[in-house]
Amino acid sequence: MSEAIGGKGATELALPPLRPGKQQRRLDVIAIVATFGGFLFGYDTGVINGALTPMQKDLGFGSVGEGFVTATLLVGAAIGAIVGGRLIDGWGRKKTIQLNAFIFLVGTFGCVFAPNLDVLLVARFILGLAVGAASQAVPIYLSEMAPQERRGSLGGRNELAIVIGQMLAFIINAIIGATFHGDNVWRYMLVVCAIPAFALFFGMLRMPESPRWLMSKGREDDALAVMMEVRTEDRARAEMAEVRRLAEEEAESKTGGWSDLGTPWIRRLVIVGACLGIAQQFSGVNALMYYGTQLLKDAGFSDSAAPIANIANGVTAVIGGALCLFWAVDKFSRKGLILFGVIATTISQGLITLAAFTIPDGNTFKAWLILFLCDMMLFFIQLTLNVPVWVCLSEMFPLRIRGFATGLCIFVLWSADCILVFSFPIVVGAWGIKMMFLILFVIGLAIIWFVRNFLPNTSGRSLEVLEEHFAAGDFLINDRATPAVGHGH
Repeated sequence: MSEAIGGKGATELALPPLRPGKQQRRLDVIAIVATFGGFLFGYDTGVINGALTPMQKDLGFGSVGEGFVTATLLVGAAIGAIVGGRLIDGWGRKKTIQLNAFIFLVGTFGCVFAPNLDVLLVARFILGLAVGAASQAVPIYLSEMAPQERRGSLGGRNELAIVIGQMLAFIINAIIGATFHGDNVWRYMLVVCAIPAFALFFGMLRMPESPRWLMSKGREDDALAVMMEVRTEDRARAEMAEVRRLAEEEAESKTGGWSDLGTPWIRRLVIVGACLGIAQQFSGVNALMYYGTQLLKDAGFSDSAAPIANIANGVTAVIGGALCLFWAVDKFSRKGLILFGVIATTISQGLITLAAFTIPDGNTFKAWLILFLCDMMLFFIQLTLNVPVWVCLSEMFPLRIRGFATGLCIFVLWSADCILVFSFPIVVGAWGIKMMFLILFVIGLAIIWFVRNFLPNTSGRSLEVLEEHFAAGDFLINDRATPAVGHGH
């Protein structure tokens, strides 16, 4: 059966069902290798959590320097998202991921051997370039390799890899901090990142390019060959027919760059995507991931207990991410999950603010309550917010500008993250965690309104059919009726 979708009278055709076999196993291997990019993203952003204190003592900088060390990576990430967006459209998804692995290595060794703060900031900026490019290249690569029935769970594996990387960074920091002594201990924490960078670079040598990117470059035979690696033949040919038809339409309309922002429906998607990136960052997730140890010290934990207690944040994030990936992301609509996530996160921020304002400092109960509330906040972020946001950003845009448009949105996302994490230690140092979380709570109320009224739902339909809905000006069709995933339409 087929289902009319509006627009130019196009229809979404039924696809042959997915069948287990070697193609699905090959797809799983591709996902595992590619998500080493997410793991690197997570370790590089999480390792600073425990490394900052010995780094400050070794290189001699204060709270402003602390903000610069953390935020410099995010400035690089914002620029890397823009540059990476052009690279993955022009050079390919696979080659861009391999380049990211090399840049991760350069930045890692630059940090490890940095003799002073200036060199460290340059190396952190280089790491940020890789983080920014990887933050879009890997999700786009996975979403374009995945069948629509598995797009959420496969695309979301990158976010799970990120939080696993952050959790392992917390654990390794605690182990190294307890085992080694001296101001140089932070260098040992950072050098561990080189291992997954090598694994990503050499692993991607044996992985295929995205079939949708190959098709956009006119390499139809190569695209079909890749698709048949990860689909049965009947399914591969059916999907490629849909991709071919849409690629031909896009070639006629000459899409592909800044000029496309003059098209109202594309401009709307980019603005919504950029706002979604801001919303994801002002959930406060990275404030906890970068400054969790310092925040727990402020809440009342001792210098020795805070790094150990901070491991709970990493474990909670992994549990929430795993539940989202293997249960929630393809069971519920993207928009529904994100809306629930911002509501739950905002409530958690309000409770942390209330606890910080009402319970006296020095109270042990206050320290443990704030740890519990931070864990609850992270759990809801990972269960219902982070994975759906990154998957949604990889699904929203037309094929020929997917990298470009996603790069713009992730540039805004990293810019918002930079503002948040630079200001976090300064605000907390001046007014305490109560004021920081009060600010996040107020912003959270505005985010709830935005998601409810402007975010389209991207789950339940192929990337090509989503594009046709949006081009026809129908942004909320899946709010009215989301088709069941995996049953053909």
